Amino acid sequence: MRFDFEDILKEASHLYEEKKFAEAEPLFLSLLREDVKGYADIHNKLGLIAHQQGNLKNAAEFFEKALQINPKYTECSLNLAITYNDMGQFDEAKEVFNKALHIVQNSPQTLDPFIQGKLASEHKRLGEQYRELGLFDQALEEFQKALFHRPNLIDVITQIGVTLREKGRLDESIRVLMRAKEINPKFIPAFIQLGLTYYIKGFSNLARVEWEEAQSIDPDRKEAGVYLALAKKDEV
Repeated sequence: MRFDFEDILKEASHLYEEKKFAEAEPLFLSLLREDVKGYADIHNKLGLIAHQQGNLKNAAEFFEKALQINPKYTECSLNLAITYNDMGQFDEAKEVFNKALHIVQNSPQTLDPFIQGKLASEHKRLGEQYRELGLFDQALEEFQKALFHRPNLIDVITQIGVTLREKGRLDESIRVLMRAKEINPKFIPAFIQLGLTYYIKGFSNLARVEWEEAQSIDPDRKEAGVYLALAKKDEV
């Protein structure tokens, strides 16, 4: 029976797009057995399948092989960085991510929107980690890098406002959180966080306005009610 590489690749790719990973995986593996060098994209897809299955070590090995074949495969670099991060290998994750970023920044071509999104997500992830460690300057730097790729990421803008508040820069926090509200007038975390900044600054009346607005948008959202109750206790 003749082994038709292109037909099997087409079928495996179709199954992969349909998220039928258990069926796609053996077909991709059969392609690698026929082609010793393999296609970088096949290794990348097998890495994504392994990651989805929770086999992080196998996923990393597939991504590493893909990058040996094509060192400029930016999407795969980001997948490897995410996998290293999930494995707790944070230094390796940062190194791979920085290499991918260097390639992107020195590429004369317009960056694919999908890659832009993945870069933004990675910067956001790093920013959150820095913020959790209390490294607020580094967190702000990563959040700003995320906005470079996705200028209107509402959750990132809100996190910038929160981080500025944690640094004691309350006026800047207010400006940023007001911008978040302008971008999405229904994004409740922006209202809640702006209310907290107002409250810390001593503007309890303005804080209540924000929390009441959040509650009116989603009455089931508990945070706004909790903060309103605390504010009322302070008035007694």
